[in-house]
Amino acid sequence: MSNGRGLVIGTAVVLVVLAVAAYFVTRETELPPLARGGTLTVASALGGSDGGMEGYARAFEPREFHFPEDHGPHPEFRTEWWYWTGNLETADGRAFGYQFTLFRNALSPTESQRDSAWGARQVYLGHFTVTDVAAGRFHVAERYSRAALGLAGASTQPFKVWLESWEATSAGASMWPVRLRAQGEEVTLELLLEPGKPPVLEGERGLSQKSAEPGNASYYYSMTRMPSRGTVKVEGQTYAVTGESWMDREWSTSALGPDQVGWDWFSLQLSDGSELMYYQLRKKDGSVDPFSSGTWVPPVGAADSASVHLTRDDVELSVLGTWKSPRGGEYPSRWRLRVAKLGLELTVTPKLADQELPVSVRYWEGTVTLEGARAGQPVRGRGYVELTGYADTHATTRRPETRARGTPETRGGK
Repeated sequence: MSNGRGLVIGTAVVLVVLAVAAYFVTRETELPPLARGGTLTVASALGGSDGGMEGYARAFEPREFHFPEDHGPHPEFRTEWWYWTGNLETADGRAFGYQFTLFRNALSPTESQRDSAWGARQVYLGHFTVTDVAAGRFHVAERYSRAALGLAGASTQPFKVWLESWEATSAGASMWPVRLRAQGEEVTLELLLEPGKPPVLEGERGLSQKSAEPGNASYYYSMTRMPSRGTVKVEGQTYAVTGESWMDREWSTSALGPDQVGWDWFSLQLSDGSELMYYQLRKKDGSVDPFSSGTWVPPVGAADSASVHLTRDDVELSVLGTWKSPRGGEYPSRWRLRVAKLGLELTVTPKLADQELPVSVRYWEGTVTLEGARAGQPVRGRGYVELTGYADTHATTRRPETRARGTPETRGGK
């Protein structure tokens, strides 16, 4: 997110959940407040005042990125994530959305000797969702494990990130294509992803600053339009699909500022071949944080091929409707997004209202459609939106579920 998804992805969803996961899979860390019967907020989970950053590398200044090496792990940092979302469809137009995320979190900055083969310094978490638009159903799965006995891990050559049977791997002798595999109770995804456009460095040459504190930042890049093909199996029926994916990669040690409570993050692929990433950080008093920002990526073959950095002042984001979660909390559910210097105005609408993940920390992430205009020409498109800080951040006692959707409950209008 020039602070980009660095907040959105490695956020409370990572640090809160992995604090719990670390305890349950290793029994070697202090029981987190959440498991002791307390609550853990986004701000407390990501605050930088707990001394937990000592011994880890931090992101203080821009660095040189090297590919394919930087697709692999960076264990000197406390946390990182591999984050894929995408929109897929069958030959006859049946639409699916998916999210596949693998998070790594370090329990300590250095290796230590352990007598048990189960001992591990790293813990991995995975989230997997499929939105079946035609059926109005949202499938959710979560799992986590220590990086011991081959249960989870990451490597650079060959590229591989895995969590039990969930994995992202190089499918050939080189990096590309990358194969994604994940399974839930009623759904299985297997995709081959090509790189599409080159990696886009977010923020200042890949340094994603999250607040005013030096080092409170991440290294962050995106691959914004990856041709994708494969299969989605839903409730016993297998569908051949093609489409486009978006990958975010981020690694960091730092955390949210003390007055930041959540964010709205957009990854949008426009029909004119351009892409837009924008994240809006929210403060405790309800105002928009000045570190909110984004990136616009021009179409292939554009006269000026350079990405355009967007500041908070460049983007106007208005909420047009809301959705009440039956699990508690109320989310924005339709938006108008304007970027005057690009001549861009979009209306962004969820394909399903309820794409909330009732996992260890609840958040909303789902597929959206968009329509509007850029530089006086009509555009359409699709993408993904992530919303955090709107629901209670305590761990749910329910297992991830598949849910049928009725008519979305919204308020407001165009």
